[in-house]
Amino acid sequence: MKKDDFILKEFLGDAFDLKSHLMEFLSIDEGDLDGFLKNAKMNLANLHPGNNINEAEDFYKEIVGDKHLADLAAWHISSKDYIADTLKLQQRFSRNLVLDFGGGIGTHALANAMSPKVEHVFFVDINQTNRNFVEYRANKLGLANKLTFCKTIQETEVSSFDTIVCLDVLEHLSDPAFQLEVFHDIMDPKSIGLFNWYFYKGERNEFPFHIDDVQIVEQFFKTLQSKFVEVFHPILITTRSYKKN
Repeated sequence: MKKDDFILKEFLGDAFDLKSHLMEFLSIDEGDLDGFLKNAKMNLANLHPGNNINEAEDFYKEIVGDKHLADLAAWHISSKDYIADTLKLQQRFSRNLVLDFGGGIGTHALANAMSPKVEHVFFVDINQTNRNFVEYRANKLGLANKLTFCKTIQETEVSSFDTIVCLDVLEHLSDPAFQLEVFHDIMDPKSIGLFNWYFYKGERNEFPFHIDDVQIVEQFFKTLQSKFVEVFHPILITTRSYKKN
């Protein structure tokens, strides 16, 4: 079996042993974990401070705690087929030095660390709980030597990445266009960025964490179109692949 096929099989089997890692990391039994995951989205949404917070960074850095882990885990467990397609896309392009920006519970970072085409993965996430959990998972999976955990891109001390993965993050940032410019600056002409976004709060405000300001979103797309060129791929998912313009 090819290595890429093995990685996908392992993810589709148990999401890289995600439930077991959560139970151990959170010190809860399976019954309590199932309830925790079932109510994850509602519990996280109830924490949202509405208009009392100006920067998404403050919310994700200081407030969400393990409830963000639960929300992400529930999504990765319930949507395995979709996420497996994002892993297929990642396998198509990832190589050498990889930046996983806002990597959450670590699915994509861990999959990249398993790839023989990847030299090292820099996992960047502002939430300390997320970093701790993914580091715990990396140790359990024997991947610790291929991952470095940082709060910011600057902490990686890397000037250029061969692959940048930024999934389900841009819609949470107060200035996603600026983040695209940061990515552009740390890519070389052969680098590939894998990005997606969802600038939509939902019909019933079920995504209160997402920005949908018309001017912010328009500036994002202007920056995307001026700084990047899309690289065709045949996988029908929201994640797109880009090189520098």
